[in-house]
Amino acid sequence: MEIVSCRVEEGEDGARIDRYLMERIDSFASRSAVQKLCENGNVTIAGNTVSKNYKVRSGEEIAVLLPDPVELDVAPEDIPLDVVYEDHHLLVVNKPKGMVVHPAPGHYSGTLVNALLFHCREELSGINGVIRPGIVHRIDKDTSGLLIVAKTDAAHLGLAEQIKVHSFQRQYEAVAYGGFSQDSGTIDAPIGRHRTDRKKMCVVTGPGQRAREAVTHYQVLERMGPFTHLRLELETGRTHQIRVHLASIGHPVAGDEVYGPKPPIQELHGQCLHARFIGFRHPIRGECLEFDSPLPEYFQKFLKKCRN
Repeated sequence: MEIVSCRVEEGEDGARIDRYLMERIDSFASRSAVQKLCENGNVTIAGNTVSKNYKVRSGEEIAVLLPDPVELDVAPEDIPLDVVYEDHHLLVVNKPKGMVVHPAPGHYSGTLVNALLFHCREELSGINGVIRPGIVHRIDKDTSGLLIVAKTDAAHLGLAEQIKVHSFQRQYEAVAYGGFSQDSGTIDAPIGRHRTDRKKMCVVTGPGQRAREAVTHYQVLERMGPFTHLRLELETGRTHQIRVHLASIGHPVAGDEVYGPKPPIQELHGQCLHARFIGFRHPIRGECLEFDSPLPEYFQKFLKKCRN
C-alpha cells in the first residue's frame, strides 16, 4: 500500500473531491477510479473518510491510500530491435513507428518492453516495476526514434536525474501544418491533463488548475506550401509535449490523430514526428554520449510529397 497526499490551495475551494484528485494526482486515469477509492474508504481528511461528492476546502490535507498494483506477467518476445548503442549499464534503441513502449490495456504484447526482456534477459533496471523495466523516458506509439533504456538501477537513477535538471538533450524533427512567420521560436506554456478527456493533455491557463512547466524550442528547416519541416528541442519532457505545444499555436503535427485536424493524413498512420537526436552524460562512466537517428522512410516519403 502507498499513501499519497495533497494540500488544497487557496482558490481551489468548492471542487468535488473526485474531480479534484483526478486532476491533482497523475496515478488516476479516470474519475470513476477516484470514486471507487472514496467508496472503499481510502480517501480521508483529518483521519475521516469522505464521500465522492465532498467539496474540498482550502488548507485541507487529503490522504489517499493507494492499493498495491496488480502486476502483469510480461513475457519476453523475440522481436527484432534496432540497437544503436549498448554496454553493461544501458542501451539506446531506435524505436519504429507504431511500436508501443510498454504494456498497457489493449497492448500487452509486441511492445518494446517485451522485446527488451528477450534481448536483455535479466539485465534491466527494476525501478519502474514489472510493467516498465528499464524505461527511463518514453516516446509515443506513433513517434519514431531514439530511446534510452537502463539495465541497472544505478544507471536508471543517474539518467533520471539528468532529465530532472534538464541536462539531457533531446531533439526531434516534425512536419507541421501551416507556415511559420518566424524562423525560430520558443513555446513556453504549462501542460496538464485535459479536464474532460483523460487520454489527452492540453495547455493550461488560469488559476486553480494543475499543470507542469513545459518549454519547447523550434527552428524552421523548410517551408513546403501548407506544411513546414521543423527541428524541435525539449527543455522539459511532458506527455505529448511537442504535439500539444504545436497544436496550441495553430500548427499541429501532420497526421496527428488526437490533436490535429480531422480526418488525419491516413498515409502517415499517426503523427509525423521523429526523435532524431539524444545527448547525455553516461550515468556511470561520466563521458558525454551523443546519438543521431536518420529520418525513417515514412518521414522522407512525406517530405518528398510535400515538396512536390
